[in-house]
Amino acid sequence: MASSKLRQASSAEDENCALDMSPMIDCVFLLLIFFIVNASAIIVKTDPNVKPPIAANAMKQKTKDGRIVINIREDGTYTAEDFNVILPDEVAIFDLVDKERQKIEQLGQKPKLHLRGDKDTVFKYSRTAIRAAAKAKVSEVVFAVFVKQP
Repeated sequence: MASSKLRQASSAEDENCALDMSPMIDCVFLLLIFFIVNASAIIVKTDPNVKPPIAANAMKQKTKDGRIVINIREDGTYTAEDFNVILPDEVAIFDLVDKERQKIEQLGQKPKLHLRGDKDTVFKYSRTAIRAAAKAKVSEVVFAVFVKQP
């Protein structure tokens, strides 16, 4: 008899008891928006005419900050990150690197030359780009390569 009264009393309370999920859903959406806004993807536009070499000891870069991308094609032509812009000579490379260096330094970052060269000619033509970057006061050079998978 006591158990039936207990069941009746507890069943009446269960019908009125409800958990409001809307504050928790709001909190989840706010956290989702926060992480999406703060996420920073490393995206470097790549020239389809450039096929970088493969390196066994290559390391992936952690940040994209401060990169000034110069592509070196197989025929020795230089392009900017927007690979439709061809840089005909060392003066054009210097102008691009100097302009980008000034923008990067205004953001408080350290500029670095990101050379993405074709595997057959990157070392043959990289000296010109490095020399132009040095004249533009950019001393750090990063060579882009494919990472060899174990």
